[in-house]
Amino acid sequence: MDSNKTAVQNGETKKNETNNGVTSQPQSVPPSNATKSPPSVNTSAASPNNNHSSTPPPASLLLGKNNSITGPFTKKDSTVTKRISSKYNTSSQQGVEIETLPPLKDASTPAEREELFINKLRQCRVLFDFTEPLNDLKFKEVKRCALQEMVDFLMSNEQQGILTEAIYPEAIAMFATNLFRTLPPTSNPSGAEFDPEEDEPTLESSWPHLQFVYELFLRFLESPEFQPQLAKPYIDQQFVLQLLDLFDSEDPRERDFLKTVLHRIYGKFLSLRAFIRKQINNVFYRFIYETEHHNGIAELLEILGSIINGFALPLKEEHKQFLLKVLLPLHKVKSLSVYHPQLAYCVVQFLEKDPSLTQPVIMSLLKYWPKTHSPKEVMFLNELEEILDVIEPAEFQKVMDPLFRQIAKCVSSPHFQVAERALYYWNNDYIMSLMSENSQTIIPIMFPALYRNSKTHWNKTIHGLIYNAMKLFMEMNQKLFDECNRNFTAEKATEHEKLTEREQLWRQVEDLARSNPVWEQMIGQMERIDLSSKDNSRNDDEYLGDGNAIKIESIDQMTREVKIERNNVINKEKPMMRRKSDLPIDSGTARALMNHVRADEYLKTPPDVNKA
Repeated sequence: MDSNKTAVQNGETKKNETNNGVTSQPQSVPPSNATKSPPSVNTSAASPNNNHSSTPPPASLLLGKNNSITGPFTKKDSTVTKRISSKYNTSSQQGVEIETLPPLKDASTPAEREELFINKLRQCRVLFDFTEPLNDLKFKEVKRCALQEMVDFLMSNEQQGILTEAIYPEAIAMFATNLFRTLPPTSNPSGAEFDPEEDEPTLESSWPHLQFVYELFLRFLESPEFQPQLAKPYIDQQFVLQLLDLFDSEDPRERDFLKTVLHRIYGKFLSLRAFIRKQINNVFYRFIYETEHHNGIAELLEILGSIINGFALPLKEEHKQFLLKVLLPLHKVKSLSVYHPQLAYCVVQFLEKDPSLTQPVIMSLLKYWPKTHSPKEVMFLNELEEILDVIEPAEFQKVMDPLFRQIAKCVSSPHFQVAERALYYWNNDYIMSLMSENSQTIIPIMFPALYRNSKTHWNKTIHGLIYNAMKLFMEMNQKLFDECNRNFTAEKATEHEKLTEREQLWRQVEDLARSNPVWEQMIGQMERIDLSSKDNSRNDDEYLGDGNAIKIESIDQMTREVKIERNNVINKEKPMMRRKSDLPIDSGTARALMNHVRADEYLKTPPDVNKA
């Protein structure tokens, strides 16, 4: 059935979705051998301004010279990679020996071929310990050859009639035994962000077997003879949960296979679709609010990008909640750069399906807008431009005021990449048309930031981009531009007048103070206070203010009383510690300390001198 033309009824919902739940599927798997690359979606990166691609951007993978992800992973000129091994339960299989079985093509009858295929599947359920590379080399090679033979057989024309009902439990049991395992601890426990361009991936030591297990699983699911009803008792919710746990693997080759496997399961098992979406939501929730560390977020978002593309209209409420409660909060995680292209694709797909979601999406982006992380701010500006490329003019009018106030802040950013990315909006024809239609609102918001930074910004490139933007605004509405110029000049003059008036008022206050008869006396007494605070000596009585005498204790007397009061609360059995320095004591602070009475009778243990 053609998934693009015929809709099927989803058993868990009332709305129709496409047959596979997606409109674009990962590419088919190439012929299997030791050097072939695993299946993946189209890896051609979408242009930042092309938002109508039917394929989500791929997760970041480090490619070798032949662009094969099974080739050597490189970091610039380095070929050194980290290798780890998963924990397999091999205690019950210690000493198990496997022998080479006859080739499948030598079976003369379908019954013999079925029996031989089952025997090979059971043979491949034997696990080996890859933490010791030199152990069981003979038996490891026998298993690898058996896996490769079954993969090649399913790809050949001789496979007809091989997927009988008896094959399903044996094949799925073999997949589960080899795939579902305890993943090794992360090689970066500090949780630092993984940079695909700089950091080296961590590879799985058991990959020589896992690769063929994954390829066999995919051939099994993609076979024309595959019947979901026969596999349904074995590929159930528990199977999907264990499959989702593997997405946290640090090996990008395994995550790429998992992405395609889960995509196929979502397309063929209608009853599992809602469950798969729910469990992916739970993975995202844990990532956002608990761990902030997961290796497979980009791959899961890539799957969701294809799923969202196949949503039927009108969108269900659960899908809208998924956008607002799951996808948008993913923007606030510190490792956003690892999965941002896939996340932006999912958000844009939602807005193309339902333009009414534009306002809550943009307001959420403004809510999560980074304040002190300039690279993340550039990513937000990239995503915002993709959203503006598909926005409806009516929706644009709802958000243009807060949106361009944020863009004005970005234009004023001292980080030149942020300001440069914001000013590139003026090179987008569609955004310029929206600005032109709403110039009465946008130009007054943007003009102060543009004019101010045209004079003060440190980067010459920014000056050129600002002049270009101001020229476009001038051509857009000459009269409004001149009015904004006059208003800005008037506001600057008003600010200058207010500052001058403020300075004059302070001068008047100072002149009035100087005309006071006690001015000279007060100045002299203040000078004596400064001197006495240095040598701890001053007169007993001083008079400050406008003639009202304020009697205060001498600094020497107060200092002595403060020391006595402090010594009373110190444990007398301990020797007194000499102070290394005596800071000048303010009279108000000294008087407050004297008036304060501690409730020492309620203290069981006197305070420690060293902690005081």
